[in-house]
Order: sequence, then structure tokens, then C-alpha cells
Amino acid sequence: MAVPLKEQRQQLILEALQGNGQVTVTELSRRFGVSEVTVRRDLRELHARSLLRRAHGGAVAAPLQTADLPVLQRMKHGTRLKESIGRAAAALIEDGEAVLLGSGSTTSFVARHLTSRRGLTVITNALTVAMELAGAPGVTVVLTGGVLRPSELSLIGHIAEQSLREVRVDKVVIGIPAISAEAGLTNDYLPEVMTDRTIIQMSRQVIVVADHTKFGRVASAYLAPLERVSILVTDAEADPAQVAQFEQRGIRVLVAER
Repeated sequence: MAVPLKEQRQQLILEALQGNGQVTVTELSRRFGVSEVTVRRDLRELHARSLLRRAHGGAVAAPLQTADLPVLQRMKHGTRLKESIGRAAAALIEDGEAVLLGSGSTTSFVARHLTSRRGLTVITNALTVAMELAGAPGVTVVLTGGVLRPSELSLIGHIAEQSLREVRVDKVVIGIPAISAEAGLTNDYLPEVMTDRTIIQMSRQVIVVADHTKFGRVASAYLAPLERVSILVTDAEADPAQVAQFEQRGIRVLVAER
């Protein structure tokens, strides 16, 4: 059996932690056919990215982060920042357009600022977004089918992806749990990746809404390169150095006012 590359090893380590809650250096060394020194280096790197916690002789799953909470709970965290991002992102959407709003707590705040629009069509796989816009007289809401992900209140899977391929939009607005200049867009829920990739392919203009806590994070599943992002909307607490990194890659970064 071929020795897995570092990226493959680290993803397999994270998957093992998802299933078992802990791993040991000895068992990982035996499983991958590499030295214990190599395994310890992998664990140090993953610990530095807050993806696990080092323990004597191995590692355990990282403590629950805000990003891991159900969407309805996340909507109660950082509301001031998400409100400002939602307002700024909504200002990029014009009356009469068709737009895709993906799932997540921040996109729900975008939806809140679209309720007074006219002739707007919003396609979404998020029940939270649909509920925010349900009473808006000038907005037509198109909800995809799919398998319900209860914690996110989103619809994912083959049915969702098939229905998304049947429509065209002017703009895509998505949230993301992790974005970095080196790793691009990453997600921490593997079954959702293909649905998110389908969403990103729906328009040439992709608007990512992400508060500053998502910057520099790398999750376990690769979603898309950074260059796929047209506009990144973030909050005023974002690190200027990280903002500059994104801008150097050709991304327009819009910092929302407080």
C-alpha cells in the first residue's frame, strides 16, 4: 500500500477523530506506514490550525467551536458583525436580479436586508433564508429539494444538486466556515461539499460573506480555490494583513461598517 501524502494523512486523521474522538501516534504510524516523528509533525500542524487538540501519546477532537453549533444558535452569536455584513452584501444585489443564497447564519442576515426589494428572485437550499423572505411581497423564493441537514436547516445531496443545475442566477452569495490565502475555501462537513461546489458553479460572480473569525482557518474538506471568489464581504475587525493577502490575489474585499 502506497504511503499517503501529508494532505491525505491529515484528512484521514481528522476523519478518524470524527469517528472515535481520539487517536494515538502509534496506531497512526502503523496505519500510514510512516514514522512516529512524521505523525507527531502532522498532529502539531493540525493542532496549530485548531482542528484537533494534542494529548499525551496522540490527539483528541478539538473542543466545540462556535462554527460547529447548529445554525439557529450561531445566529445568536456575533449578531452585530453578521448584521453589518448582511447589510453590506445585500447592497450588492439589485432589484430584478436572480440570486442564490446558500445556507449558514450569515446568509440569513443577508436575506433580512432583501425583504423590501422588488422583482427579486432568490433561490436557496436554506430553510432559514426561505423563512426570512417568506413574507416579502417583491421577492420570489425558490427552494430546492434535497436531504435535510437538521443542524444547518439546509437541503443537500443529489436532489438539491440536480435542481440547482436547472436554474441560472446573476449572483451567488455563500457563507464559508474557513477561508485562507493558501488553502482557499474549505468546509468541515464532507457530505455538503458537492452541493456547495454546484452552488459556486451557478454564476461567475461569487460573493462570500465571512466574519473575521473565519480568516486563516483550514477545514478538512477542500471546496474551491480562492480565485473563484469575486467579492469577499467581512467585518471591521478583520486583520488588515489578511485582507491585503486576499486583495493581492485579485479579490475585492468589502469591509462592512460597524
